[in-house]
Amino acid sequence: MADEDFSKLLQQAEQLTTEIEGNEELPRVERSLGQVLEASQELYSRVIQSGANDIQAHLLFGSKGIDLQQISQKLETLSSKRTFEPLQPIADSDIESFLRNERENAILSLIDEVNKNSLQTTEDQKWEHMQSQWNREKIKLMNAMIGPSQNWLDLKRTPEPPSIIDAPKKFGHSMLDNIEAAYARQVHQYNKLVFQGSKSRTALHQKFAQVAEEFNDPKVKEMWEIIKTMANIPALVRDEDPLKARGNETIQQCLIAQGKSYLEKRYKQYMSDVVRSNPAAAMRGGEPGTYPLVRGFVGLRLHGQSVQGLTDGVIDDRPLWPMVYYCLRSGDATAALHCLRKAGRDHEEFMSALEEHIRNPEKPLSDKLQTAINFQYRIQVRNSTDPYKRAVYCVIGCCDISDEHTEVARTADDYLWLKLSIIKSRTSNETDFLSYSDLQKLILEEYGETHYHAYEKPLVYFQVLTLTGQFEPAIEFLSRIPRYQVHGVHMALALHDVYMLGTPRNVQAPLLSVDTDDPTPLRRLNLARLLLLYVRKFELTDPSDALHYYFFLRNLKDPSGKNLFMCCCTDLAVESRDYDLLFGRMDAVTGLRSLGLLDQFNNPHIDSKVIALNVAEQLVNKGLFEDAITMYDIAGNLEKVLELFCVLLAQVVNSGGGEGGLRQRLSLLAAHVSRRLRSADEPLPAALVDAYTKLCNLMTFFDHFHSENYEGALETLRECELVPLSTSELDARVSAARNARGELLRSLPAVLRALCTILLAQRQKLRAAAQAQPLAVQTNNKQVEWLREQAEVLNTFAGNISYRMPGDTYSQLAQMQILMH
Repeated sequence: MADEDFSKLLQQAEQLTTEIEGNEELPRVERSLGQVLEASQELYSRVIQSGANDIQAHLLFGSKGIDLQQISQKLETLSSKRTFEPLQPIADSDIESFLRNERENAILSLIDEVNKNSLQTTEDQKWEHMQSQWNREKIKLMNAMIGPSQNWLDLKRTPEPPSIIDAPKKFGHSMLDNIEAAYARQVHQYNKLVFQGSKSRTALHQKFAQVAEEFNDPKVKEMWEIIKTMANIPALVRDEDPLKARGNETIQQCLIAQGKSYLEKRYKQYMSDVVRSNPAAAMRGGEPGTYPLVRGFVGLRLHGQSVQGLTDGVIDDRPLWPMVYYCLRSGDATAALHCLRKAGRDHEEFMSALEEHIRNPEKPLSDKLQTAINFQYRIQVRNSTDPYKRAVYCVIGCCDISDEHTEVARTADDYLWLKLSIIKSRTSNETDFLSYSDLQKLILEEYGETHYHAYEKPLVYFQVLTLTGQFEPAIEFLSRIPRYQVHGVHMALALHDVYMLGTPRNVQAPLLSVDTDDPTPLRRLNLARLLLLYVRKFELTDPSDALHYYFFLRNLKDPSGKNLFMCCCTDLAVESRDYDLLFGRMDAVTGLRSLGLLDQFNNPHIDSKVIALNVAEQLVNKGLFEDAITMYDIAGNLEKVLELFCVLLAQVVNSGGGEGGLRQRLSLLAAHVSRRLRSADEPLPAALVDAYTKLCNLMTFFDHFHSENYEGALETLRECELVPLSTSELDARVSAARNARGELLRSLPAVLRALCTILLAQRQKLRAAAQAQPLAVQTNNKQVEWLREQAEVLNTFAGNISYRMPGDTYSQLAQMQILMH
C-alpha cells in the first residue's frame, strides 16, 4: 500500500517536471534550498532598508518591462556639472579638439548671455512696474493732500480732477463767506479794468491789502503789508521766468533792501510803542527823530540790567554801541554816525566805513576800508565783551558770518535782519561769504517748519520765508492752514499779477515742486492746482465768481497746449450743465444768441464759441447728445447739430413717446433746427440734410400711425420719398436707399413693419366692406390689386437695398404678401 502511494507520488512529480520543462515562456531555474533561503533573506533586507514603496515601484515598472535598477544606475552616471565646467586645455596641434572646444565655448557663452539678459530684463520689468505703481500712488496722494513735495518734477499721467458734482448743490445760495466774498468783489472789479484795457489800474496786491484791513485781523494785515513791501520792486517783464529774474543780482538787492526796510520799519514802531508805554523811565523828551527815540529805548532796554562788559564809554548817559546798534536796527545809519561822532575821535576808521555804507548801502566797502575793518575786528572786536560792538562791525563790515549774535538777536526778526545786512555783492578776494541763496536754504531746508514751530506761529514762518524772497513755499504753507488758505490764494494771485510768482512748466505738477534748472533752494508753486482747489467749493453755486478766478489762468497752457482758462470753463460747463447762464440762449425766431457770462471774457485769445465747441465735444464723448446739440448750435456748427439730431431721432422716431420724453423734446427742438437750417449761410452736405428732413417726416408718419390715421400716414410717407408706394417708384427708391445715411436706413425696418400693419388693416377693411356690400366687388377688386402690388413692391424693395434688416421684418413682409391673396 505504501509502495503504491510512493509510485503515484513519483509519477505526479515526473508529470509536473515535464510540464515545467515543456513551458517555453519560463526558463528552468535550478536552486538549492540554501540559495532560496539566501535570496529570501536578501529580499527581506531590501524591504527593511528601502521600504515597501520601492518594492511596489519595482513591481509596477517591472510589469511594463522597465528595469528600475538599471535606470537608477544610468541616472547616477549623469551630471549637469560637467556641462558648465571649464574646458580642459588642449595642445595647439589638436585641431579637432580645438574646434570642439570653440564650439562648446560658443554654446556656453550664448547660454550665459541669454541667462544674464533674461535676469536683467526681468529685473528691469519688475522695477518699471513698481515705479509705475508708485507714480500712480503719488498722483492719488497729491490729489488727496495739499502738502509739499521734494524734487518731484513731472507726472507722466494726468491725474483725475476731483469732480465738483459732489459739492452741495445750493443754487441760489452762495457758498462764499464774508472774507471770500470781499476778495471776490475785488477780483471782479480788477478783471473789468483788464477787459477795458486800462493801463493805470491799481496793483492787485494793494487792492487785496485794503480789503484785509476790513477783517480786523492784525496778523492778516501784517501778512499783506509784507507782500506789499516785497512786491515794491522794479517791474518784471511778463515773458521772463520769475525765478530766473529773482536770480538777477539787481533784483536780489532790491528784495534784500525791501526785506530789511520792512524789518527796520517794524522795529522802529516797536521802539516807539515801548517808549510811549513808559515815557517817565524812557526820558525821551520832546525832541523828534531817531536819536532821542533810540536813547529812550536803550534806557528802558538796559534798565536794571548789568552794563558790565559794554565798552568805549557812554554818550548822553547811554552806552555807545547799543545806541549805534539800535540806530542801525531802526534803519537810520545817519543817527548811528551821529552817535559815533559824539563819542569822540577814537573811531575814525569805523566812521569812514559807516559813511561809505550810507552812500552805497547795497555795495561792500572799498578794499582798503574792508581790510582795515576786518583787521580791527580780528585784533580787538572779535574777543570784545561788548556784543553790540561785534554786531555793529559785522553789519557794516561783514566781518564774521558765522557769529549768530545770540546776545543781541533775541527774535526771528533780529536774526533775519542781521543775516540780510551781511549779504553784500561778493568781491574777488572774499572767501567767507553769505549769499542770498545760502540764507534761503538755511531758513527753508536747514531750519524749516520744525525750528520755527510753524503751525503754532504761522505768521513767523510766513514772514521769514517771504522776506527772503521765497514766496512759493510761504503761500503753500498758508494753503495748508484752513484759517489762512483764502489769504494765501489771493497772495498768489497778487504776486502772479506782477510776474513775481514762479509756476511749473507742467500744470499737472504737485502744489510745490522743484525744477532742476532753478537755483537752490527755489520752489515752484502750481497756481492752477491751488486756484482750482480753492474754487472747487463754490464753482457750482457761484459760477460768475469762479470764471473770474479762472481768468487768472489765461496765460497758462494745459499739457495738450490749450488755454487753461478755456479748459476750466469747459469743465465747469460740463459739470454744471447750465449752458444758458454761461453761453446765453439761442433765439428760436431770429437765430441770435443772448449774452452769457463767458462773453465778457472774449478777447483775441479767448472765444466763447470755441469753448462751446470744446464742451460739445466732451458731451459727445460722454454720450450726452441732446446737450451736445445745444452746444454745437451755440458754437455755430450746424452740420454737427444735424448729425447728432439724426442719431438721436433714428433711435426714437418710431416710438410713441411720452409726455416730456426724448421724442417730444426732439420734436420741439426740430422746429428750431429747421429754422436754423433755412437761415444757414453755408451749404451743408446734401445727404445729411436729406436724412434730417426725411427723419422729421418719419416722425410725423409714426405720429399718424400710432393714432391710426393710416391715410395721413401714407400721405406723409409719400412726401417723404423713402420707400416705394408703386412699381414706378421702385428703382428710384432703391437707388436712393443705397446712397442714404446709416441713421435713415436704421429706421427702415420700423417703417416697413408699420406699412405692413397699414396695408393689412386696409385689406381687412376691404374684406369687411365686400361682405357688407356685395355690389361693390369691382371697386374692391381694384383696391385689392393695388394692395397686392404694393406688397410685392415692398418685398422687392427690401430684397434689393444694400442694408440687412432684422429677420422678423423680412418674414412680416412675406407674410403680408401671402395674406393679400
